[in-house]
Amino acid sequence: MEMNEEMNPAIKRVNYHTHTNYCKHAAGTAAEYAAQARRRKVEILGFSDHLPFPGNPYGYRMDMEDLEAYCRDVGKERERYQGQMEVLCGFEGEYVEGQEDYYEWLYKENFCQYMLLGQHWFADGKGQVWQTGGVPSTEYYPLYVDWLLKGMRTGFFRAIAHPDLIFMNSYAWDKYCEIACDRLLEGCTAHNYLLEFNANGYRRGICRFEDGERFQYPHRKLWEKIACTSLPVIIGSDCHHPKQVYDETVLDAYREAEELGLCLVTELF
Repeated sequence: MEMNEEMNPAIKRVNYHTHTNYCKHAAGTAAEYAAQARRRKVEILGFSDHLPFPGNPYGYRMDMEDLEAYCRDVGKERERYQGQMEVLCGFEGEYVEGQEDYYEWLYKENFCQYMLLGQHWFADGKGQVWQTGGVPSTEYYPLYVDWLLKGMRTGFFRAIAHPDLIFMNSYAWDKYCEIACDRLLEGCTAHNYLLEFNANGYRRGICRFEDGERFQYPHRKLWEKIACTSLPVIIGSDCHHPKQVYDETVLDAYREAEELGLCLVTELF
């Protein structure tokens, strides 16, 4: 499919949220994603497979044993497109308490150039771990945001990926949603932290929730609040197939972000 030139040509074409088959729930090699990005005239392509952890305690992601191969594959594409397209090696990872030395090691040993904070689980005050999309009520939403802010404050992560992931739960908007959003904005404003407007939610389609039909994310109410701030926002494809690198859903995300009046940026660093 040819690129729709309706998009503002002044916007630099970038994508820092790219998965590969190493993560076990995406299709395509690094070479296939890079080739498609080049066809779509992407100027910066960042790979960000789900971060493995020592001992492989978490499923649905690459094994620790694949870390070097993943980085080597991305490195080959960096060499292949040198002077044509910038290729970066990164990860989408959760903040896990006690793993600070591991995050630091990844940077020190040049396994990655950046990490996106994608919090797919979090713990409550009682030590119970919850999947972000499986909490029993909206009362847990502020706890999810607390974990985002903890990860943000470590300095290891460059942006919060899909900060509205918690809204994939079916509950209606209420005071806890307001508290969670306000807490997120207060923390990010204090540090001028970068937020990702994630296009993958469009691919999931419209779903029925307790208070009506909408996308799981992006959640319009959160982004309307963000639009009232000067927080920097970056569009992420969150692609799990080469054809999604810079597809129509990415253009949809840009259109909605511009309609909202978000402060769009294209530089992660």
